[in-house]
Amino acid sequence: MNPRQRFLGTLAAVLALPLLTVPAASAAANPSPNPTTTPLTNPSANPPAVAPLGGTELPAGVSPSSVGGSPASVKDYPFIIAGLRDGGPRPLGQTCTGSVVAPRKIVIAAHCKAAEGEKSFLYGLDDLNAGGGTQIGVVSYDTHPKYVNFDQGYDVAVVTTDRDIPVPGGKYAQVATSADTDLNKPGKTGLGLGYGKKDFNDSTRDVTLSKFSLPIVAGSNCSGVGAGFQDATMICSGYSDGHVSILPGDSGGPLVVDGKVTGVASWSRSDFKWYSVYGRLNNDMGDWVQQQIGTVTPPETFSLGTSPSAVKVDPGKYVSATVTSTAGKNGSEKVDLSVSGLPDGAKATFQPQSINSGDSAKVTIETAADTPQKDYPLTITGTGPSGSATAKLTLTVGAGQPTGDLKVSVSPGSGTVQPGFFANVTVTVAGGTGTVTLSAAGPGLPFAPFFSPSTVAGAGTSQMQVAAPFQKGTYPVTVTAKDTSGKTATAKYTLTVQ
Repeated sequence: MNPRQRFLGTLAAVLALPLLTVPAASAAANPSPNPTTTPLTNPSANPPAVAPLGGTELPAGVSPSSVGGSPASVKDYPFIIAGLRDGGPRPLGQTCTGSVVAPRKIVIAAHCKAAEGEKSFLYGLDDLNAGGGTQIGVVSYDTHPKYVNFDQGYDVAVVTTDRDIPVPGGKYAQVATSADTDLNKPGKTGLGLGYGKKDFNDSTRDVTLSKFSLPIVAGSNCSGVGAGFQDATMICSGYSDGHVSILPGDSGGPLVVDGKVTGVASWSRSDFKWYSVYGRLNNDMGDWVQQQIGTVTPPETFSLGTSPSAVKVDPGKYVSATVTSTAGKNGSEKVDLSVSGLPDGAKATFQPQSINSGDSAKVTIETAADTPQKDYPLTITGTGPSGSATAKLTLTVGAGQPTGDLKVSVSPGSGTVQPGFFANVTVTVAGGTGTVTLSAAGPGLPFAPFFSPSTVAGAGTSQMQVAAPFQKGTYPVTVTAKDTSGKTATAKYTLTVQ
């Protein structure tokens, strides 16, 4: 069996938020790649596992469409950021949620590092599917030195990023330390934030930001599951029936108490009909985090960035990018935007032309039909009262392949898995015009296959995950690629369940 295949129930338990369905030794955030070592446990001995299957029976009294949260906005919580990973099954590979605590520092759960795939972050969006935002790369991912596994405590990490995160006005999250002795006291109420699942089987594929209120309760309420609850390194919050709960994708997200991040979302029981456990920070864990952050000094002046940093367009067409900004130590100021390095005959339009530092603008570049096909290094310049800043944007002008040449292929062309496992397939696209969107369907599948990424720019590859039904048999899957010109191409994949 392909070692990348995973058992469905277990995969759901480790996408971001560890869900205790097996003894601690088997419930690590990065499970063994051998699916025969991770079967569902005896439901009479442990809580039932939750698999992301449409129609999966949920525990009695649990709503399949809500975790008791409500919509939230980055404008109100400017320190919140989405954690992504290559190969993740959620939209854009969203896996965890973090808190920006300095220009290039993020506090998150340690177990988020263990999830397979290259890690990155996306900042500035209430809905990750809306497009735009600022892509952030990872330089280092430092876990607490005492961390072993999420249910052993010390489930906290600090990420160092490859660029400044444009938190407006330097409104970074404040982290609790051992000086904040009472923030985890039962009777307090914490505010949770996360981009995680909104329903247990993730059928809506919702990656919007949510907020939810969780009361802090005595640690004895969270005992009796997995390796047990540890007051010294964990916070027990929420409700015994889980009607408000953290779900996969919320891992690492903050529990804010009295204005400080007092916990990071860590784990819950596998049926979610239970409490939410956070890694505790108002102790030596928070002191360690503060050491990693160091002294936060806002930059002297504002800074600019672009997302993406490179764009491609056909001659005579137009393309857009987002210009981001970060305020300096003096706070928000008016910044006028301009661009240099455009090819002859091309023009750029900013929407708006001026922004307040900390905000973003859209720049649209329109080329001429006779623009020479090559790369053009552009410089975006912002000018404000405190000075000026620049950002680079590479414009590639080049004709796309003829629309009739759009092709899609799969490798391997077929696969065999056990009921309830995932099969992983590489999908290759060539000859597309503009953005190529991928989709797949097949009779008998519990839900549509996932793609990471779900779109490619003209040509490239994507990883498709196909969930096997629990009924044995052969299931044909049709993969469809559609480019921005409307052309489509298809490929066939055959899944055998035995």
